[in-house]
Amino acid sequence: MLEQKIFSRFPQSSSTSLSQLASALYQDQQQRWQMLAEGVNSLAGIRNKTMKCRTFEVILQCNPKRIVSTGAKVDPASIKERKCFLCVHHLPAEQQGVLYREKFLVLCNPMPIFKEHFTISHIEHIPQSVEEQIVPFLELAEDFSASHTIFYNGPKCGASAPDHMHFQASPKNSIPVETDAASSDRKIFHRQVGDVKIFSLATYGRSVIVLESVNKQHMEFTFLRLTSAMRNIMKSDDEPMMNALCSFTDRCWRMIVFPRAKHRPNVYFKEGEEKILISPAAVDIGGLVITPVEKDFYRVDAPMIEHIFDEVSIPSHTLEHIINVL
Repeated sequence: MLEQKIFSRFPQSSSTSLSQLASALYQDQQQRWQMLAEGVNSLAGIRNKTMKCRTFEVILQCNPKRIVSTGAKVDPASIKERKCFLCVHHLPAEQQGVLYREKFLVLCNPMPIFKEHFTISHIEHIPQSVEEQIVPFLELAEDFSASHTIFYNGPKCGASAPDHMHFQASPKNSIPVETDAASSDRKIFHRQVGDVKIFSLATYGRSVIVLESVNKQHMEFTFLRLTSAMRNIMKSDDEPMMNALCSFTDRCWRMIVFPRAKHRPNVYFKEGEEKILISPAAVDIGGLVITPVEKDFYRVDAPMIEHIFDEVSIPSHTLEHIINVL
């Protein structure tokens, strides 16, 4: 079954990059797979507006196609009852992907937030865990460096398939935090562990840790130290709640980690007119907030965004504690 789903492989004997293979896949799939073509065409109708909060800005995006992800039921009972839509034998007949290092399939996301939005799904049905897959996370960032940033949603804070390991890829700098994390005006240097520099972002409205290094092994080691510190301080037996982005530019990895206190804000669970369907994952907490319901696009204001970010993030003193014990 897997062989039927392979459009191309990376690496190839030629020097074709992963970005080139993925772009070719994207163009081919639009021709062959109607669901993707409709999803891409819908991007022409999405609306964006900049929301100026007190100390930061976000982009609000009205994207009705994202209702499936934003409204996904991710409780254990619901997961058990449905077929896994990322398993190879459950993919639509028309869908193919780039087989990445014999372990992942790079697939076109049929409900995109941006053009060339990819889901990178493990070929085996194994649980979502960035700790177990930190090496592929870093490798994907390097191999996709010409075009894309890789992002990860934890199984309890944004992954719509927490039972199946996957990353996603977005065009570089399409998520606002990528630009903010590169800004010397925003970054606060805390310390260095080995070859890894550790930063936070000033007055950002949510807790965030930025790791930078030219050494892949040191990035791997420091990230695992970070998750261990988060687990101990946040008192979690499972993988600590987080969203993460990883990019590779000028031979340097940059990982942006958002430690999370909860998945969805209280307004998500309200009834009637009080309900706001915002379910923050990596893209949203990174500053591109998706509102699949049109009325929410007009009702959400800056104070509400500030409150939602504060509610789902860990407190600043907890963030400081985590950084200090690394």
